[in-house]
Amino acid sequence: MPISGRERVRPLRASVDAMLGFAWNADVFVATDAMAATGLTRSTSIEAMDELIDLGLLRELPNARAAGEYSKGRPSRRFVLRADAAVLVGMDAGRANITTKIADLRGVELVRKVTELTPAQDTRDGRRAAVLDAMDSALRELERGRESVLAACIGVPAPVNAEGDSPLQREGFWQLMNPDLRGLLTPWVPIVRIENDASLAAVAEGSVGMAAGMRDFVVLLAGARLGAGVVTGGHLLRGHHGGAGEMRAFANVRGVGSADGIGLRLSEWAREELAAGAVPPETVTRLSGEAITGRAVLRLARSGDVWAQRLVGRAGALLARITTVFSSLYDPARVIVAGAVAEDLDEVLASALTHLSREDELPPPELVGSRLGADAVVTGAVSGAREAARQGVLHLGAAELGRLLDSGDRAP
Repeated sequence: MPISGRERVRPLRASVDAMLGFAWNADVFVATDAMAATGLTRSTSIEAMDELIDLGLLRELPNARAAGEYSKGRPSRRFVLRADAAVLVGMDAGRANITTKIADLRGVELVRKVTELTPAQDTRDGRRAAVLDAMDSALRELERGRESVLAACIGVPAPVNAEGDSPLQREGFWQLMNPDLRGLLTPWVPIVRIENDASLAAVAEGSVGMAAGMRDFVVLLAGARLGAGVVTGGHLLRGHHGGAGEMRAFANVRGVGSADGIGLRLSEWAREELAAGAVPPETVTRLSGEAITGRAVLRLARSGDVWAQRLVGRAGALLARITTVFSSLYDPARVIVAGAVAEDLDEVLASALTHLSREDELPPPELVGSRLGADAVVTGAVSGAREAARQGVLHLGAAELGRLLDSGDRAP
């Protein structure tokens, strides 16, 4: 996992790390809960919890008697993660807009903001500035500052390696989408994670989406461009350059031909047929004044338009071929179509299912649509930031961690 941060100076004690791992996902707990989960002795558990309190990561609550929940014997000490001690930033830095979420250490959303990018921001410096502006704007809405950010995770439409960098590309698109965002953030964010956007969609689906509890699945972003996040054996695949889910190879696959997404293909097919005069007059009338988009075609098909339904069938055959390639390469149990366009793809999915059984010798994977909508990537980014924070927070210097968590005490 690509995590960048300050020099790691805090010696990591296994007992403290185990206790934080338990507290990170627990509700209010007592020592016996922690002992059962970690296998630590009572004295070691108490010592680890006290150290986490000193670090500012745990809070001791009034004991059970003071809380009115206990009346006999010695009252138990009660503890809880200080979820408000710092904040996490998850971001989907897409081609046309940036979606930012600020969450607490539990991953609970506090602020969500969407920023549309202007043509002037479509440069390396422009995108870097836009990322910072989007973060600062979301933090201001929460009345927090940069000093309160423990970890940030950004998803970009480019391959990303284990260090958070994207490889050079002839057209320069990958460098534009990931203009050294790791270097941009590390001067002020203690823990930074940069990921491919489809990989983060896979993180989201695996944690709160259609792949929760699954170990072998593929998530396909299918809007303007195809991109895939691949999980096998419970592990997210990346590859040496971060290109494990890169879809440019589909340019060489018969019946697919490019990495253009389902939404883009539908709009292109519709415009081609409109220019060729192949669209029935009644459909042209219904399209009058409406932008020719993939969603417009899907909407027409849903209303019973025969011409649009034919294009949807063509898209279904395309999706079946793409799914078959995933099946032969990774043998997933499920392929999940994600992104904003997934909300409208029920008819395409139904069409694809009629083709799948004829496409491959392997039993076909289950093909389903995501229910996370346009937030799939940013939801995964918040989960990614939380995971990175959990792994990295105990490695921060004491002074830096103290300043960071002190900012949580000053928050409104």
